[in-house]
Amino acid sequence: MAELNYGLSEMALEIRNMVREFAETRVKPVRAQLDVDGTFPRDLLAELGKMDLMGLYIPEAYGGTFDGDSLCNIVAVEELSRVCLGVATSFAANGLGCDPILIGGSDAQKKKYLPAIATGEKLAAYALTEPNAGSDAGGIRTTATKKGDKYVLNGTKQWITNGGEADIYTVFAVTDKAKGARGVTAFIVEKGTPGFSFGKKENKMGIRASATRELIFEDCEVPAENVIGREGMGFIWAMKTFDVSRPGIAAQAIGLAQGALDEAVAYAKVREQFGRPVIANQGLSWMLADMATQIEAARALTYATVRTIDAGARDYSKFSAMCKVFASDMCMKVTTDAVQVLGGYGYMKEYPVEKMMRDAKILQIYEGTNQIQREVIARALNNEYARK
Repeated sequence: MAELNYGLSEMALEIRNMVREFAETRVKPVRAQLDVDGTFPRDLLAELGKMDLMGLYIPEAYGGTFDGDSLCNIVAVEELSRVCLGVATSFAANGLGCDPILIGGSDAQKKKYLPAIATGEKLAAYALTEPNAGSDAGGIRTTATKKGDKYVLNGTKQWITNGGEADIYTVFAVTDKAKGARGVTAFIVEKGTPGFSFGKKENKMGIRASATRELIFEDCEVPAENVIGREGMGFIWAMKTFDVSRPGIAAQAIGLAQGALDEAVAYAKVREQFGRPVIANQGLSWMLADMATQIEAARALTYATVRTIDAGARDYSKFSAMCKVFASDMCMKVTTDAVQVLGGYGYMKEYPVEKMMRDAKILQIYEGTNQIQREVIARALNNEYARK
């Protein structure tokens, strides 16, 4: 298949091929059942750990394989998403849980927690969202009160990906209500800590293999040494995390849309109506052409954003938001069009595109709704043109 030359490194190309084969041989045969049962893909993640793929975003100094090329992780997420977004989300959420530690953690914290995550021995999760604090991350109500050399956490977190399955959680709580967003602090909380428990596993429309649970903190004591950075820095770490993680959501969208296009084209080539393959119908062929073009445009924007971040750019929030909003909106349209191409068959669970369409919706919602992404972009434009 013809592909654009994005100048991927030899390592990125090798990882892309490795994950593509893994997704086709190990994930594809079980994706439908994982979706039906809502089974967390722990065995598949363990295999990815043995393949040295769970630490693609963790520097070598802390047991990972990251050498400065974030596209290695992006192509891995893309290839997993091409086959099953539920599995890909479980994989990618591990990185999201690590990001605050990577961005603001001390050397001691990185040495303590990251090596086990890099090997897949332990999983991570990111705990920001609450019943009243989703898009408004500054509305956090979970509290952390300092008592001696510990903090006592009380409150709940909602819709946490890898919740209950992860071993290490980066949790955001209010340490000073009077300071608003500047009074939020980030903590590392380990599974099994007294006072830390889990609510029910959510029954979701899509990404059903991914575990989503409520986290409950009831007088949960966390050592002061588990504060990421220092008190009051939590909101900054949360926003910086989203800046680096949103291209990963775009990669999920690109992979999922590519998988839907693959299914739609394959079907259109063999399905006959009126004595010829439906791909010969101009209405459908133009639809497929638009799908392919939109996917490639999203891929180009996302890869360019990742390269910009790796190059050391200081301000890239606008571009991270752009690739997230553009790719996820594209993915929702492409998966919907894929169902349309397959017609009645596309609506049946025997064909994977109905699952792909269900999975796609979450990409417009999590890690900042697409309405919030447009706010981020518009605010950046306003500031840039004000300076001019």
